[in-house]
Amino acid sequence: MEFRDDVRYASTHEWARREGDVVVCGISDYAQDSLGDVVFVQLPEVGVVKKRGEAFGVVESVKTTSDVHMPVSGKIVEINETLKERPDLLNTSPFEEGWLVKLQPTDPAELEELLSADDYRKYVEEEE
Repeated sequence: MEFRDDVRYASTHEWARREGDVVVCGISDYAQDSLGDVVFVQLPEVGVVKKRGEAFGVVESVKTTSDVHMPVSGKIVEINETLKERPDLLNTSPFEEGWLVKLQPTDPAELEELLSADDYRKYVEEEE
């Protein structure tokens, strides 16, 4: 299980990484491992504005269907179109090729309120 220091984590198992003026979001390695083989991903339309904690998409695996939540508030500026044809990228590359959305944050300070890799690791261990 990978816990990366270059991202921040939400307790709902999404990660967020600042890249210039945008924040890239995806699901954690723990989340993809818990879900099993991902077979479908539903993402929002570009331009949608959501608040931190609101659901913005759905990930369907062979085991279950799960909502994906905004780790920070913002406007969706790009979605990972590749996931329509290759939802398995969430399993094989959750932090790189399997990112979900890029957003323009409305409150960049929210990123700092997310969990560090060490804090997220502890959270996951307590959850199990």
